[in-house]
Amino acid sequence: MSWTKDEPAKVHVPWHQRLQPANLLWLFLAGILVVLIIAPMWTLVISSFTDAKTGGWTLHNYAEAYGKERHITALTNTLKMGAAVVVLKLLFGVPLAWACTRTDMPGRNFVRYSVFGAFIMPPYLAGVGWILLAGPNTGWINKIWHALTGSAEPLVNIFSFSGLVLVTAIGGFFLVFVLVSSAFEMISSEMEDAANILGAGPFKTAMKVTFPLVMPAIIGSALLSFLGAIALYGVPALISIPARYPVVVIQLTEFFSFPLRLEVAAAYSMPLLLITAALLGLQKLILRRKGYVSVNGKGGERRIVKLGKWRWVLFTYCLMVVSLAVVMPLFVLLLAAFSQSWTTGFSFDNFTLGNFHYVLFEHSSSQRALLGSIGLGIAAATVAIILALFIAYIVQRRLLPFSGVLAFLALSPYVVPGIVLAIGFYAAYALPPVALYGTYMIMALAFITRFLPIAFTTSSAGVRSIHPEMEEAVRILGGGRMTALRHVVGPLLKRTLAGGWLLIFVPAAQELSTAIFLVGPTTRVVSVVLLDLSEEGELEKLAALGSLLLIIIVAVVAVGMKYLGRDFMLRRS
Repeated sequence: MSWTKDEPAKVHVPWHQRLQPANLLWLFLAGILVVLIIAPMWTLVISSFTDAKTGGWTLHNYAEAYGKERHITALTNTLKMGAAVVVLKLLFGVPLAWACTRTDMPGRNFVRYSVFGAFIMPPYLAGVGWILLAGPNTGWINKIWHALTGSAEPLVNIFSFSGLVLVTAIGGFFLVFVLVSSAFEMISSEMEDAANILGAGPFKTAMKVTFPLVMPAIIGSALLSFLGAIALYGVPALISIPARYPVVVIQLTEFFSFPLRLEVAAAYSMPLLLITAALLGLQKLILRRKGYVSVNGKGGERRIVKLGKWRWVLFTYCLMVVSLAVVMPLFVLLLAAFSQSWTTGFSFDNFTLGNFHYVLFEHSSSQRALLGSIGLGIAAATVAIILALFIAYIVQRRLLPFSGVLAFLALSPYVVPGIVLAIGFYAAYALPPVALYGTYMIMALAFITRFLPIAFTTSSAGVRSIHPEMEEAVRILGGGRMTALRHVVGPLLKRTLAGGWLLIFVPAAQELSTAIFLVGPTTRVVSVVLLDLSEEGELEKLAALGSLLLIIIVAVVAVGMKYLGRDFMLRRS
């Protein structure tokens, strides 16, 4: 005899009958997400097929965008530069990640926090530092070379393809380091031990066992590195123009000069979106064809690899990388900031505080730019975290039938190049009837969208860690979901959300690729003013203003480290 336990029948309630007044808030927030992300991208695509004079459909914009040889050259140069940058970022980031997480290399904490400095320092400031170091005529390295050898030829020339690749790579390998470090820390040592028992040395074990297991993280970081490299604006603006090596982002700025050719710029930016989609598909294909999985029934111990005498060789390599990325450019920037003329070298006679006095009290654009950048960073981080928390709550608690779509939308800006996003926002909101061009509002909206994936990832992981029963207890006592969010979810996630806030504030306060097309005459940000000072040849004042921005960012991060722990960014990134 068999029996079954009767279960209450599930009554299907149509979604429109579940649409109570309280749920209108979730729909409103979902609508904000759609407007922030879909509207600019849709307007961008439509603009690329729109005739600027008649408003009708046309392919003339594409013909003008790709009808000249130099436009095609800029596109091919961008792809070459992006590929070279990816190789260099992997050569920098992967060995350092392995050294800091899996080996007994000395100075691992020093290397970790030095690499973190590459995240804090804006790429364009690193570019200025390398111009001071390796400019062909007045760079300090070449001046020392001339003095020692008498040679008229420079030893190094930053205004070249290799210089462009180097500066772009050192400004972004932090992402590779963080993603691959996280993957290394999740791998058990059991298979490595098995390889050692069979006679494999530490380096052979790393190449045959360890690195294949973190290949998904390496591939993912390579993809993001490529997308970041081809969309970066600051470094090409400083280096590629003097190097006579045109790239896409520089060509896009020409379309935005007088007369404005927005539709042509939209058409010219389409390949960046197509390349992004193609690379995402390629990543999925590679990982689907070959699996990289470690099967283990319990958490394994992660033992440190003993390198013997090679640990000092590895430390020397790590020290070289962090010197190229942080120590050398930061050192010369500080020297230039306190110099009357950076070309004469540093001496007591050349020492001055006048550069800081100028940018703080005399140069009105610098004053407004500092306030604007910090204000935009605070606003973008705050709004992005609040919006992402609500969206993550909707997704994790499945409050709307299309919550999966919301998750996709919240993450999608991560793979949209910042400069393409800026053009989309310009097309959607800069012109009448909205007419937000030149306002802080349009930049804030663009920054919020740009960094929303970071906020959503942080918030989603936090909401997922909170069991719904805690919220149900609030509802049993008569509270609603908003009460649960305010008194349960929010307080429990305050450290997580604070970490996410800082991860957004740092890049938002120094953002350039998105801001370059959206700033107005009275709404300058530090990154744009730094480029203006560079074009005017005021590198000493540029170094002073950049140093002030770094001091503010470091102060905010120091407060975060005191509250959240010293390694919160290395763990949460």
